[in-house]
Amino acid sequence: MRRLILALLLLLPVSANAQPLTVFAAASLTDAMKEIAALWQADGHPALRQSFASSSTLARQIEQGAPANLFSSADEKWMDYLATHNLIAVDTRKNLLGNDLVLIVPATRPTKIQIGPGFDIASLLGANGRLATGDPAHVPVGIYAEQALKKLGVWDAVAPRLARTDDVRAALLLVERGEAPAGIVYSTDAAASKSVVIAGTFPANSHDPITYPFAVTKAGDTPEARALLHFLTEAASRDVFVRHGFKVE
Repeated sequence: MRRLILALLLLLPVSANAQPLTVFAAASLTDAMKEIAALWQADGHPALRQSFASSSTLARQIEQGAPANLFSSADEKWMDYLATHNLIAVDTRKNLLGNDLVLIVPATRPTKIQIGPGFDIASLLGANGRLATGDPAHVPVGIYAEQALKKLGVWDAVAPRLARTDDVRAALLLVERGEAPAGIVYSTDAAASKSVVIAGTFPANSHDPITYPFAVTKAGDTPEARALLHFLTEAASRDVFVRHGFKVE
């Protein structure tokens, strides 16, 4: 009988014995990764545990020992940070996605603005309005925003009026609620909301390329984690990313 039970266990799919994976993903990936997680589970794997926040917050949590199998960043900086500290399996690192940087306004007050050198962003904000975006000190979208605003020569006028948020979705929320007359987010975040519209898109040459590196963490490096990373490159996952507005590398 014992031999029969052992034989039956050996015939079970590997994924049946796999431990649930923990994914730390940039906030802008929230909707797409939740949808892909459902596909992963439907493929016979345990449900993913997912944590979404700014790349900086997640990277620092991993540095402090938070358990994660996979990390995805909205910029190269924070993936480099973990690589420098020997906290990712460097052979698994892949740039999977790209994005655009956009200026948004509430859908109740739609407007279009030509974004270029010296563009009049102050008039968009009004006398007392603030510009919502991630904190440029550490949040990727805010870092890209600062680069673009400096390149276009309007940073000094805007910097004192920033509403600095902990991640891109928090910046989106301020504009959705009308608490900020404008914000700088990714185009995918704007597309995910019916409460905002895009007023303009920042020129690609005004900031570093927006890339999303993914990697298995050193502490969470398992065959199942590597299988998940591969799953993210397959057609079904790529279709989800494209549908949510990401540029697939």
